Amino acid sequence: MSARQATVERNTLETQIKISVDLDGTGKASFDTGVPFLDHMMDQIARHGLIDMDIVAKGDLHIDAHHTVEDIGITLGQAFAKAIGDKKGITRYGHAYVPLDEALSRVVIDFSGRPGLEMHVDFTRGSVGGFDVDLFSEFFHGFVNHAQVTLHIDNLRGKNTHHQAETIFKAFGRALRMALSVDERMAGIMPSTKGCL
Repeated sequence: MSARQATVERNTLETQIKISVDLDGTGKASFDTGVPFLDHMMDQIARHGLIDMDIVAKGDLHIDAHHTVEDIGITLGQAFAKAIGDKKGITRYGHAYVPLDEALSRVVIDFSGRPGLEMHVDFTRGSVGGFDVDLFSEFFHGFVNHAQVTLHIDNLRGKNTHHQAETIFKAFGRALRMALSVDERMAGIMPSTKGCL
């Protein structure tokens, strides 16, 4: 399989973002977004998904982090869609359960070509590390709409908001790793009875 790499730039009046990904990496990553807790979560995706990732973002953080977080989700989704190519030979589906102390989350993903997000998380606080937890859904909506995936996120239990968020992003990385893995028995075959995704 050819290199599954991509770089995408997205520039608006609100944000300027450049993201590079290598889906067959080792988890190396660098971030410069101005949103430290989001950087911490992106690092979980890279490390546990074995995805090399570089994200540089300049946004209107003097207002709040909303546009920056949402647009990073959009641009990351675009980069994944570009890097994955025609999807032939991939496992397509991925799932993971990840615990962190008292918290436990489950993430299930399908590179279906049909965007959809079901996110069921009752965060115990409204912010963590200065980050508004409402923005997590904005990030994931942006990602699924542009990566064209179906994504189910469930925080099954948790009391510590940091732990809840971290289990979600670690599980997301692990689910991505499974779904994007190449199945040698599916070489050159589209993982769908429809013949396209």
